[in-house]
Amino acid sequence: MKTVLVTGGTKGIGKAISQEFLQQGYEVILNYCHDEEAALAAQEEFNEQGYCPVLMRADVSDEAQVRDMFKEVFRIYGRIDVLVNNAGISVVRVIQDTSLEDWNRVFAVNAGGVFLCSREVADNMICNGGGCIINVGSIWGEVGASCEVAYSATKGAVIAFTKALAKELAPSFVRVNCVSPGVIDTEMNAHLSDVEMEDLISEIPLGRLGTGEDIAKACVFLAENGYITGEVLSVGGGFAK
Repeated sequence: MKTVLVTGGTKGIGKAISQEFLQQGYEVILNYCHDEEAALAAQEEFNEQGYCPVLMRADVSDEAQVRDMFKEVFRIYGRIDVLVNNAGISVVRVIQDTSLEDWNRVFAVNAGGVFLCSREVADNMICNGGGCIINVGSIWGEVGASCEVAYSATKGAVIAFTKALAKELAPSFVRVNCVSPGVIDTEMNAHLSDVEMEDLISEIPLGRLGTGEDIAKACVFLAENGYITGEVLSVGGGFAK
């Protein structure tokens, strides 16, 4: 049975990704950071559906915590077939109100976490003859978002990281791709007013917000297709095209 670790895998898009991989028969490790109550609730919900995912607590921006998490995963399972770098945070402020602390924290989680987790899993995947790393980016990393300069910059970095690492690891049969969500119906967009949300929806050719399930299906597709690497798969209903 294949094993997948999903960072930020107990809420929002991450939870939907975890659900989809469970349904496809994967052993799933749910990483979370601070919200233990939500993590336990997600695990219980999956247990009620007949699944047995494992919870792993680690701040993906902390090198020591990431290293310890992967050591434990390798001790239990021996390998990771798929890594989904989903964990992310956002700061919604004009640049004049964005502190250096804000900037550094968003980069540490969104870009640093992708780097640290990918680095930890690389040797294991190479030694096991291959694997798949899927980074969750954002449409804002492609086109930019007003009042989300830090977030947009990190997601642009994730896209560049994906393309570079894909070239580096391809000779070892480790594939690296990025899923780039458009406007998705999650808590991260809860700050938007009804009017702002309606304006965004009006710009989406398919006429609706995306769902976590839309992103999850894209992740499974990339995990299962062995001849795709270095790609950025936009899942945004045609938004910003």
